[in-house]
Amino acid sequence: MSGQDNKVTRRTLLRGAIGSAAAVGLAGIGTRTAWGNELLSEDDPMAKALAYYADAAKVDKAAHANYKPEQNCANCMHYTGAADAETGGCNLFPGKSVAAKGWCKVWVAKP
Repeated sequence: MSGQDNKVTRRTLLRGAIGSAAAVGLAGIGTRTAWGNELLSEDDPMAKALAYYADAAKVDKAAHANYKPEQNCANCMHYTGAADAETGGCNLFPGKSVAAKGWCKVWVAKP
């Protein structure tokens, strides 16, 4: 073997560094879902601002005239949880889980 075979070039070193940085960056993807998010409390300031109810059956219909009994988080466009899950993510409450049977005043039907 010649001495050239064992030589580390700048290009090889740069490729390795970029590959390692990408691997470290990608390692955290999906961990939030795997570990689960904290369940949103109705007392959370954002939940209060959006009139979030963990149980849509308890919505104050007088205060929220736009509420319909068939509306819940599971069939809302903002809900990111699995259709059959009891809780899931919501685009409106990053880092939190919401009850699939919940409701808030910005409910929008899934397309």
